[in-house]
Amino acid sequence: MNKHKPWLTPDWPAPANIHAATTLRTGGVSQAAYATLNPATHVGDDPNKVNHNRQLIAEMLALPHEPVWLEQIHSNKAVDAASTVALPQADASYTDQAGIVCAVLTADCLPLLACTSDGSRVAAIHAGWRGLLAGVISNTLTAMLPTETAMADLLIWLGPAIGPDCFEVGLEVRDAFLEKSATYSPAFKAQANGKCLADIYQLAKIELASLGISQVFGGTHCTVTEKEDFYSYRRDSQTGRMATLIWRE
Repeated sequence: MNKHKPWLTPDWPAPANIHAATTLRTGGVSQAAYATLNPATHVGDDPNKVNHNRQLIAEMLALPHEPVWLEQIHSNKAVDAASTVALPQADASYTDQAGIVCAVLTADCLPLLACTSDGSRVAAIHAGWRGLLAGVISNTLTAMLPTETAMADLLIWLGPAIGPDCFEVGLEVRDAFLEKSATYSPAFKAQANGKCLADIYQLAKIELASLGISQVFGGTHCTVTEKEDFYSYRRDSQTGRMATLIWRE
């Protein structure tokens, strides 16, 4: 990670006209639990500081327009970012238009970015375990693609999320995924306390593989343990969020 920049640039072979980033928790004006670059309005931070942080993000990333922010509800709903009004309740957005910035906010959940290999379409997805279980990835990618475009053409980047050694869930979560498909089994590891560890990156990769998508990158960070760089709801409860953004020229 580049310690001189308050954002993380995806390491993926996206076309030159595709721009993407995940903001880190440094470089902003928020204080205390939200220190410092929190762009989320729903976590209890000072709204003026949040707006200032959003302006800083727009400037540092040279955003072409204000990001299309979402009211994330852990659903499988995706919206066309170019057609949104107000603050849509959804957990993903997509667009085929230049200059439209798709964005999601996370602090342990998985931010997933997608683009076509020709750089014509992009999407940003907020994928917690509930959204993954509900099919937010497949719903979004199906919505973003024209019928003639194959899923295998997509490039995927898995942004920073809770790592597989920190994501403890109840057996009911594992059972819900296994009821959906036995292929999710390798993403869970039973623990002596009657719970299990879940690998949110693996859960996403399994769904992507089922869609015929093999060009998957990222998925190497842990928001819980990398405290200097990332907010983590599981670690701190009261905290800010990272923004993961994507747009095309």
